[in-house]
Amino acid sequence: MGELTIGAFARASRLSPKALRLYDELGLLTPARVDGTTGYRYYTEAQLDRARLVAWLRRVGMPLARIGEICDLCETDPRAAGLDIGAYWARVETETAARRDLVTFLVGQLSGIPAGEGVEEMSEMGKGKGKEIAMRYAAGSDRGLVRPVNQDTAYAGSRLLAVADGFGDDGARASGAAVEALVALEESVRGADVLNGLADAVERVNRAGAAAGTPGGSGTTLTAMLWTGSRLALVHVGDTRAYLLRGGEVSRITHDHTLVQSMIDAGSLTAEEGVSHPRRALLLRALDGSEDHARPDLRLHDVRPGDRYLLCSDGLFTVVRPDDIRRVLRTAAEPEDAVRELIALALAAGGPDNVACAVADAVTR
Repeated sequence: MGELTIGAFARASRLSPKALRLYDELGLLTPARVDGTTGYRYYTEAQLDRARLVAWLRRVGMPLARIGEICDLCETDPRAAGLDIGAYWARVETETAARRDLVTFLVGQLSGIPAGEGVEEMSEMGKGKGKEIAMRYAAGSDRGLVRPVNQDTAYAGSRLLAVADGFGDDGARASGAAVEALVALEESVRGADVLNGLADAVERVNRAGAAAGTPGGSGTTLTAMLWTGSRLALVHVGDTRAYLLRGGEVSRITHDHTLVQSMIDAGSLTAEEGVSHPRRALLLRALDGSEDHARPDLRLHDVRPGDRYLLCSDGLFTVVRPDDIRRVLRTAAEPEDAVRELIALALAAGGPDNVACAVADAVTR
């Protein structure tokens, strides 16, 4: 097969010569031959498929290191490479939605431009027909019927809802420390600082875990919502969850950071298959002292009078049927009633894991 000069290969692959030289330096796309005298790079037609894949992935904004991994995988298992691309894009869309909420908040906060002008329409928050919105709340946790200790932590206060699910030898301490770090924000963080405050608190918790050496691979998941007076700021790492009951409909407002969820996102697994998957508990993100795993989802959530929020650990939603969770959220008169009924359902289902719940109602006063 004949060789192509770097110019000819650039035209065929739709990559610039400058990009090709960079990819050679990075080991991403190595020439078939480099002339020892002139230094000219030569390629073969067999390299075009890899070059075009690189070009396509660069157009969707994929980092170069990730592109190299996918290109290498594509040479041995194209189907797996395709699924990996799907999982990457699902994460991009989730993170874009979170950034979009933040942009909307910042536009209104800094410029005074009403939400919806150039960004997106948002309902007026913090008010309900001229009345202020407040939170009515409750939280509870139970060891369950199998585990020797309770490593879940649940908290509900006037501004904060939080649930953390610890794991490993020191999981109880890890979950407690995560929630304690957020409780300190109830009085100290307001307004525009709330997302930064949540991010900083999560980072401190993770650094503390790293310093402690996370014995036994210890760590915790965390889902929390902090009330700003007009919105709820959400922080989420792992597979604890947040649900919203609004207008009679229950929706999940967090995205699990698990291997199974990434497979569902990529289309290689259905949600029904994920329920019984043997690796459904494998976390891709957690507060375990590792910088790579601790990146939280951060977003702002609009609040309406009548909203009901549920935060819970996997000890609830993996054993209690979704229909039963929805029924309790719709029918329980008060947050404490909902917490008590949900924990009772988990225990009635065998209580194989610790279970934690926090429930809050948005009410006018």
